Amino acid sequence: MPIRRALEGHLSFGPGEIEVLVTAFEDALRELQLSDREDPVTLTVAKRIIELANEGERDPVRLRDRALESLRS
Repeated sequence: MPIRRALEGHLSFGPGEIEVLVTAFEDALRELQLSDREDPVTLTVAKRIIELANEGERDPVRLRDRALESLRS
């Protein structure tokens, strides 16, 4: 799963926070109708969700929506 690989080395997230990020990631992929985990877009989504979480966002819906918004712009 790309988001878990992208999270390797990020010691700032605890198990509960990681689950929030995974939820946001999975929801974003469903919204984009992506099932291929090797698609480059999936890694882009994962990285954006992590960036937003590093800025302090912890709500999975807002993480998903803001990541999708940045892809669309």
